[in-house]
Amino acid sequence: MKSTKSTEIAQLGEFGLIERLTSRLGKRNETTLVASGDDAAVIEIGDEVLLMTTDMMTEGIDFDLSYFPLKHLGYKVIVRGVNDILAMNAKPQQVTVALGVSSKISVEVLDALYEGMELAAAELGVDIVGGDTTASMNGLVITISAVGRAKREEVVYRSGAREHDLICITSNLGAAYMGLHLLEREKRVLKDVDNPQPKFEGYEYLLERYLKPRARMNVLKALADEGIRPTSMIDLSDGLASDLRQICNASKCGARIYLERIPIARQTSELAEEMHIDPVIAALNGGEDHEFLFTVPLDMREKVAALGLVDIIGHITREEAGVILVTPDGEGIALKAQAFDR
Repeated sequence: MKSTKSTEIAQLGEFGLIERLTSRLGKRNETTLVASGDDAAVIEIGDEVLLMTTDMMTEGIDFDLSYFPLKHLGYKVIVRGVNDILAMNAKPQQVTVALGVSSKISVEVLDALYEGMELAAAELGVDIVGGDTTASMNGLVITISAVGRAKREEVVYRSGAREHDLICITSNLGAAYMGLHLLEREKRVLKDVDNPQPKFEGYEYLLERYLKPRARMNVLKALADEGIRPTSMIDLSDGLASDLRQICNASKCGARIYLERIPIARQTSELAEEMHIDPVIAALNGGEDHEFLFTVPLDMREKVAALGLVDIIGHITREEAGVILVTPDGEGIALKAQAFDR
């Protein structure tokens, strides 16, 4: 018998695996405008479009219940799902939540989880309209599906960036990554300590960025109020390096971003120095910032800068120029995504 060589998933990475699996899928309905390859699927419904997205979080991989408050986890789950709709310039409206629950999970734990979900849903103006529950052998599994609407011409895709467009982000980067490292450090240090007292003083901002990220709806509203429509946009969940490359791949373009323009919070730099981590690596590859990375036409520079809510970190170039990080001394470094895609 002819043997078939197995391919390990790690050889492809998350995005390579998704591309391999979805490349064989057909499109049989003309109402399906975008099926995969963006933050959400886009479906035509009359004069508008419906946007749909699904996100899964698994205990032990995406969160650790030994230090992740359930109320915060519920809040974060909703923000993660809704951000994919917002990243396409659409209005989120409904979400469903499916849970895989192990026997160690109590009803009170689920009460706290849903309290956080409803808090986020109320802030973001969405309704939790149902879902499903099932047993799990490996801890808590949470799957959220989010639905939104937009006028067809207002949807923003990853594929819309054009040469000379400005590259913008909505806040500083790397804070969530360092917040996670802080929690992991204290967990290790206090593993066998009775009545543990973790040392979080001075780094509360980092913990909030990881445990309770905020959707930047205020920035999107400010852009709309000024008549600024991004040409491309993505939710910054996998790190600046990875997500910028996704925009460039979809738009068939290159990019130049400037190291000194990447905003990094003081607490991020201080904790990174304390833990012997390069804060630039945290900003480029950390992930889970849940900010928005977007591009706008060059002639919008003054309008965007006047908002005071956005950092302009570079510009779009021709595809053959590659994706480049420019250091303060002018050296250009080819920007690569982190080796391990989460």
